[in-house]
Amino acid sequence: MSVDDDSRTPLEQHLAEALRETGDTFRPDTLALTQAGHTRGRRLRYRRRAAITGGVAAIAAVGVGGALLVPGALDGGDRSPAAGPAASSRSAATAKTPAPGAREVAKVFKSLLPQGKFKLESARGSADELGPMASGVFDDGHGKAAMGISFSRIDPDSEQAREMTECPDNTLVEYDFCSSKTLPDGSQLMLFKGYEYPDRRVDTKNWRATLVRDDGYLIDMSEWNAAAEKDSPITRPNPPLSVAQLQSVVTAKEWQRTLQAIPKDPKGMKPGGTPGQTEAPPAADNAKISATLAGLLPKGFKVTDRGGDGEWAYLVVDDGDGKSYVQVNVQPGMDDVAGELFKDAETTPDGTTLFTTRQGPGDKGIEGVQMWTADTLRQDGLRVVVSAFNAADQKSAPSRETPALNLRALVEIATSKAWLKVGA
Repeated sequence: MSVDDDSRTPLEQHLAEALRETGDTFRPDTLALTQAGHTRGRRLRYRRRAAITGGVAAIAAVGVGGALLVPGALDGGDRSPAAGPAASSRSAATAKTPAPGAREVAKVFKSLLPQGKFKLESARGSADELGPMASGVFDDGHGKAAMGISFSRIDPDSEQAREMTECPDNTLVEYDFCSSKTLPDGSQLMLFKGYEYPDRRVDTKNWRATLVRDDGYLIDMSEWNAAAEKDSPITRPNPPLSVAQLQSVVTAKEWQRTLQAIPKDPKGMKPGGTPGQTEAPPAADNAKISATLAGLLPKGFKVTDRGGDGEWAYLVVDDGDGKSYVQVNVQPGMDDVAGELFKDAETTPDGTTLFTTRQGPGDKGIEGVQMWTADTLRQDGLRVVVSAFNAADQKSAPSRETPALNLRALVEIATSKAWLKVGA
């Protein structure tokens, strides 16, 4: 199903949006980086740490789409008429008994909630190729709250599973609480209290629990302090369930039948992977990326903070006129985007590197934030993109009039031969 299908539930529209924002996921790249990742279908990693502020983003990365539950859809079948055909593959263990349908999944979800009224809006059964889920509006007498839960399979030892259960970098994502821990049975659990909008233009809260079980199941639940996650008035100070209650729901033994009936490897998808996934080029070393960026800064710059993951790193620098956030992406094997992203680019005097620059507002929509970028591509396919902001991080108001690095300095950093020493 297309992520632009209007039959999706509001919860799942949010999931799909988070996947499209594998840039607002958890890694703050430029628009061009996001476009390149979509074009090539590889290299750019899931960026959950930023997308987490916008709801159950992690589930989108492993294939949950949308299906509108219409009246009568829970009267026996697994699926709503709006959804596609059910997955044909079943495990031997679940072939003997019918997989839990949408009605059963919704019933279990409702039974695990505290006392109150739950109005179901959408549900799917275990046989659905998009995975079981349930979502609706809960009211305990203190205000309506949207909430939903989704299930899928995942490789518990994969990088994707690790990212989904790690707390985001607080420099990039504003939140009130986050806990990442290993449970006695080996499952990984993240509990999170954050906000729907990264810039806090509306104080809609998003609390969630993400569980990656040791036996390869992913359970993700989110709740809000409004009747819908976006464009809905705040109805209560906080979402209704505490993080302890969220943990109780996602770890409940009542989900075992739902989980065991999920088809294994639908359409040949590897656990934690994407359909048709091919092996990506090796990523550059993150520690070397961070050190190289710091070594290329002009004299007099002080590094006050740093972070990153994989091929992406950031520094918070201060040149005496205020803090400035600087980020870099180092991506080997990007020669196939030259025609699309560098068709009007300039070439360095030695003819080895294409480069282009951009100046514009920050990619988080915060008023007054400026983002200046140098985007480069070498003949061997190594792409280095460096951006600087006139703010200390990705979620705050400007701390200075312009970024600490001007366009010329950004080009000099991005085209430096020092990046050739960053091993893959």
